Amino acid sequence: MAMELTVTGMSCGHCEQTVEDALGDVDGVTTASADNETDRVTVEGDAETSTLVAAVEDAGYDASA
Repeated sequence: MAMELTVTGMSCGHCEQTVEDALGDVDGVTTASADNETDRVTVEGDAETSTLVAAVEDAGYDASA
């Protein structure tokens, strides 16, 4: 299942990679693709939304579904 999150605070490719890595560490996530220009990240897998938001926030960014 694919879902999109809004992530604020990303400003560069390094930020995108940080968010993608944080989401990639969540059980059930198969892929994560962040775009700092649109403040969006697309996540494939079956992880709970609240777990994804928490992972992004733990990485230092604000997230919402």
